[in-house]
Amino acid sequence: MRNMEPDQNGAEVPVIELRHVEKHYGDLHVLKDINLRVGKGEVVVIIGPSGSGKSTLCRTINRMETIDAGEILIEGVPLPVEGRELAQLRAQVGMVFQSFNLFSHRTILDNVTLGPTDVLHVPKKEAREEAMRLLARVGVESQAHKVPAQLSGGQQQRVAIARSLAMHPKAILFDEPTSALDPEMIGEVLSVMTELAGEGMTMLVVTHEMNFARRVADRVIFMDAGSIVEENTPDAFFSHPKSQRAKDFLDSIQNH
Repeated sequence: MRNMEPDQNGAEVPVIELRHVEKHYGDLHVLKDINLRVGKGEVVVIIGPSGSGKSTLCRTINRMETIDAGEILIEGVPLPVEGRELAQLRAQVGMVFQSFNLFSHRTILDNVTLGPTDVLHVPKKEAREEAMRLLARVGVESQAHKVPAQLSGGQQQRVAIARSLAMHPKAILFDEPTSALDPEMIGEVLSVMTELAGEGMTMLVVTHEMNFARRVADRVIFMDAGSIVEENTPDAFFSHPKSQRAKDFLDSIQNH
């Protein structure tokens, strides 16, 4: 695990921390006493069967989903419930969705500049220059003046990553970023994510891409039925899972 910043008492302050988080949808208990710390520059990958609570956990971190109990902190600051403080904290934690969530009627360039100009109050010229740099970084600068529907799914997801980077986030959450893509497009998105990880971006990634988890993660979290069942380094988890549930899960994906 990479280093966390020390607080005033010399203890390490994670970029993201969940303490005893609980979440219900009616009678369904989807998150059960979740405790998780993500250090600065760390890549944590969450895996597990469908319905295990992975995406819900990811979405609670910038309060796209509310929680019923517990606490979520960003660099030691509790996540506000609503209002301007929540908007400011949300701006510090990027989110890349399964379904891209780009504004369909705006150009790619506008999609990337909107947050910096509206939320961070970056001058428009400066925001456009940085947006073009970021679009070049993810390999879609030639698409800047098109609208999302004119791009492939893989290109749209790379734009979504550029949009997150434009906000200079402390961390980026990836909620199954490749699950809506055709197989040939998955690699182009994962390669951008791998580059970000190599550059030290703090990342929490919910994914079914086990090779990515093996190669890029500092830690793998395995969830089932709303609980964190085990966590370990990729080598240890994939070679010697400790729980029967993790063994069964890995067996099931290797046999398909």
